[in-house]
Amino acid sequence: MADLTLHTRNDSEDRSGFDRMTKYVRVRSAEDSRFVEFDFAIGDPALFVELIMPQGAFEHFCKANQVVFMTQAQQASVDAEMEKWRYGEETLMAHNHR
Repeated sequence: MADLTLHTRNDSEDRSGFDRMTKYVRVRSAEDSRFVEFDFAIGDPALFVELIMPQGAFEHFCKANQVVFMTQAQQASVDAEMEKWRYGEETLMAHNHR
């Protein structure tokens, strides 16, 4: 396998407003998985993209982006919001999934 060198900026004083926003990570894969499946959000934990990376790249990604791992409360809030959007609040499907 080829060696991979990753480069990042390390000048936190010159960071833009966007770069200063909190970046959240929620790991979805098992701890010993070859690839890390995770949700990545900027500013709002509920607005995320799903990503997958090898373990080393994930560790570098987290360090470069100075991520914050979502708390259990944040995860529960995101899950509840997803349920609401998936099934609605006052629908037959909503009552079937409670």
